[in-house]
Amino acid sequence: MARYRYHTLDVFTDRIFGGNPLAVFPDGRGLDGATMQRIARELNLSETVFLLPSEGEGDLRARIFTPGAEVPFAGHPTVGTAVLAVSEGLAGRGEGDGVRRVVLEEGVGPVAVEVEVRDGEAVAGTLTAAAVPTEVAFPGDPGEVARMLGVDEGDLGFDLEGGAPALAPLRPGVGFAPAWASAGLEFFVVPVRSVEVAQRARLDEGVRAGLLTDPDRATMVYVVAPGEGDADLRVRMFAPEIGVPEDPATGSACAALGGWLGLRSVDGVHPWSVEQGIEMGRPSRLALEIRVAGGAVDRIRVGGGAVRVASGEMTVPG
Repeated sequence: MARYRYHTLDVFTDRIFGGNPLAVFPDGRGLDGATMQRIARELNLSETVFLLPSEGEGDLRARIFTPGAEVPFAGHPTVGTAVLAVSEGLAGRGEGDGVRRVVLEEGVGPVAVEVEVRDGEAVAGTLTAAAVPTEVAFPGDPGEVARMLGVDEGDLGFDLEGGAPALAPLRPGVGFAPAWASAGLEFFVVPVRSVEVAQRARLDEGVRAGLLTDPDRATMVYVVAPGEGDADLRVRMFAPEIGVPEDPATGSACAALGGWLGLRSVDGVHPWSVEQGIEMGRPSRLALEIRVAGGAVDRIRVGGGAVRVASGEMTVPG
């Protein structure tokens, strides 16, 4: 038997019981991948991270597991782990308040995170996506996409004439149909016309199984709507195939969305405030910023707060 210490945080929030829960094991040495997966399934959080010594140019190596699978990149684990690493003195050491830089080696490559230290405490982080954004058009029937979510086909897409400020950087005529997008981890992005449509979306597993059948494409579904109030966008993410029926905050999907939006935006730096988890009772807030130059996205940043919740030890059979 061996004992492994771990910490939990709520990420993309500034208060406990909001955002997306995360577990981080600061020292995963001695654990193989199969055991890490069993631990992640036992904790049953959206993701669990195991930190290991650096093997390259980063400060630490991070392996990230959902309850059902290891993933090469994920947003809230990256942000939360970097905040914890600074709090625990594992990386980003320094004196006083300000910004500390932490680089985590993940399956997608090194991911840089700027961690904000305020009043002596690490409170937030902003990652820069390591992968070039990509997009693959959906060749199927949009009506089936609507049926997969239990909405009408007319509910899909963005209405640029509606005057939503969040849509102001987008170029008319470029098309807002469902598509696969990635900035390190791929999602099936489905734009819808309003928060009301997003709220009543319900994933039909039977329809999805018959619709998203390409083995080379993701089946995780990311619904995006123009936001309300002080949120520019409202999003939801469904991924029951990896043990996450719905996710309260998905930084990797937000990064993928940055690429999807960027391919449709005018040149410039564009920030969006992204709200998620409202329907689950775990409100989350993500800050998305993209930079578009010459019609191409050359930077995607995703950030938010992180709050320490608990610490403990797990006994793992040898």
